[in-house]
Amino acid sequence: MTGPAVPFREIVLKVHSRCDLACDHCYVYEHADQSWRTRPRTVSDHVISRTAQRLAEHAKTHALPSVSVILHGGEPLLAGPARLRKICEEFGSALSGVAELDLRIHTNGLQLSPRYLDLFDEFDVKVGISLDGDRAANDRHRRFADGRSSHPLVLKAVELLHQERYRHLDLGLLCTIDIENDPHAVLDALVALEPPLIDFLLPHATWDEPPPRPDGSGTAYADWLLTIYDRWRERGSPVPVRLFASVLSTLSGGPSLTESMGLAPTDLVVVETDGQLEQVDSLKSAYEGAAATGFDVFSHSFDEVAAHPGVRARQLGLAGVSETCRRCPVVRSCGGGLYTHRYSSADAFDNPSVYCRDLEALVRGIEARTEAHPAVTDHGELVDAQQDLTRTLLARLHADLGGRGGARWDEAWELAGVLESSEEGAAALDHVLAHPYTRTWLLEALGGLRAARPEAVDEALRLPAYVAAATVRSGLALTARAGYRDGRLHLPTLGELRVAGEGEHGTVLLRPAGDGFVARRDDGGGQWRIPHGADSPDWSPVRHLGRPPFALDDLDPYRDCFGSPAASRLGRAEADEWEAGLAEAWALLEREAPSHAAAAADTMTTLTPLTAGQHAERPHGYGTIGLTSTDDAKRLALELLGGFRRTTLRALLDITDLYASDGAWNYRPHWQDGSVPFSRLLAETYERAALAALDPRFMDGVEEALDMMGSAAEPTAGGRWFITALREEVSRTQDKWAE
Repeated sequence: MTGPAVPFREIVLKVHSRCDLACDHCYVYEHADQSWRTRPRTVSDHVISRTAQRLAEHAKTHALPSVSVILHGGEPLLAGPARLRKICEEFGSALSGVAELDLRIHTNGLQLSPRYLDLFDEFDVKVGISLDGDRAANDRHRRFADGRSSHPLVLKAVELLHQERYRHLDLGLLCTIDIENDPHAVLDALVALEPPLIDFLLPHATWDEPPPRPDGSGTAYADWLLTIYDRWRERGSPVPVRLFASVLSTLSGGPSLTESMGLAPTDLVVVETDGQLEQVDSLKSAYEGAAATGFDVFSHSFDEVAAHPGVRARQLGLAGVSETCRRCPVVRSCGGGLYTHRYSSADAFDNPSVYCRDLEALVRGIEARTEAHPAVTDHGELVDAQQDLTRTLLARLHADLGGRGGARWDEAWELAGVLESSEEGAAALDHVLAHPYTRTWLLEALGGLRAARPEAVDEALRLPAYVAAATVRSGLALTARAGYRDGRLHLPTLGELRVAGEGEHGTVLLRPAGDGFVARRDDGGGQWRIPHGADSPDWSPVRHLGRPPFALDDLDPYRDCFGSPAASRLGRAEADEWEAGLAEAWALLEREAPSHAAAAADTMTTLTPLTAGQHAERPHGYGTIGLTSTDDAKRLALELLGGFRRTTLRALLDITDLYASDGAWNYRPHWQDGSVPFSRLLAETYERAALAALDPRFMDGVEEALDMMGSAAEPTAGGRWFITALREEVSRTQDKWAE
């Protein structure tokens, strides 16, 4: 096992080893490991003190910002208020100034009273209560030894916890699933108590001791949970349900929210009443001694436990699940299931979960019920989302500068606010911010500040040029000030003005004037009147094409961000050749791929000429394509279409997660030798599907790639919707060529 051990951020402290109920599904007393019989009933002062010290040194070693301590049993309230106070005081003292302490207790609630809750209020101990539903459901397992119902007492505990003075301590309800219970009745009973969270738990089972399935169905637990899910959604999702939230999170590319599902490494250790350090408690269901490490708080640190092979086995993510699970499309969501549930005496834990079919059916069932519509059908929405992202980055740059931009930044920032206050000014500022290379500048400046590069503040101080360009575009009676560098002032989206000799720096004042603008050096060294779009010895404008209706930007200092180097400023003859070649290529695109051409015309703003060669790519905003000069109209049309698809997919990935765990698996597309990660397979398939509208040879291998992605584990729910939409596009293209 390689890689550093994952530090523990959560410990379970067994404060009492006995219970006042005789639940017949309890893993502590009713399953394979019976070590509770030899444990002290109550945790001692010495164990409490040493555990607190061990946790504090562990938190300090790993600079943990917070740690959780969960008081558990048996029934932890049987330890009594004095013992629980001792625990709270010891841990609070040990962690003071080291890490924030999150104290919790999980209880059956029977002993809960104001004297406990007043104590918990004093130390901010959150309380989770076990309840399996309505009375019929709860009484199926949670009874006293003499058979009496515990349900009325648990309801009293919940009612007490929900009093105004204690409600802030409520963690929610833990419900162990029994598929013989009425799922609607269970959910309705739990929701009626208005908990902040419901946590449904699969009963602990292994391949040696599988869970009961009265009707023999391999998906009985999924069916029960999906019935709950449907009812929960019908009721408007009135209470958060951790299991459902976890599946929905992983389907969207997010993390698992529960230990029982997902691939996140475990960061939990158990301290028994005698100070023995053990792995996760549910392992007691597997076999006698399954949770044991041989360590204790008196002689061993938490780091030693974290390096234990049994603990490390639950920190390996995808590499820690069985081969069957690694090939399964839902493994990101189910994570192979709870580690305990994988056990068999034949193969130890190298198995799928004994609930494997249930977990797959649950994930697929929730996914089928989840609407996932990434903004790919409406390119206008994608443009708007990208504009919002650019403005967010600009606001972050302002915050990260923290005043270091001085008067020049403040003046430009204030003028941007003035522009925002009028319709013309806001539209002009939007136009400049939407320029694709504005994003490149923002990311470069933000990266420089984060890396504390000496030139970072100066990089950020290009803002005045962007605001000046917007001022000129607005036509408003405003004056903007911008700095020139090496004798040149670049106004994004407009052009470049030569105001001084090479190596000279200074400032220029600009104001709109008629069909252009007036610029003069702040030191009185020169003045220019520039009509929009007109060349002059001192002014090089950004050229605009007739068809396609894009800017041909060969001036922007941030345009060199493609896989090939950006070309220098084109001469007039070269620009005319580009315009003619692009017009011919665009006509071909409109004729053979009209839907793609229409989408590009609506969203693309900028073309940048490139030269041959390899170049490191940098991020840029939506709306630009880099093109290599060519006299072949079809090749240029393919470049246009391929570039459009690449920039569209990048823009979509900026705002939504189409896949997760990229690089964990590799795929071999039919159109090349060697394997690629999912991200590249998706990008190449998406591009080739569009190129096939111009040349059917690009369709080779696309259907097979779609099949690979459709059965892959990486796509989120939105990603699967995206793949489905891509299949439909491919089908339309195939129909075109079949005619």
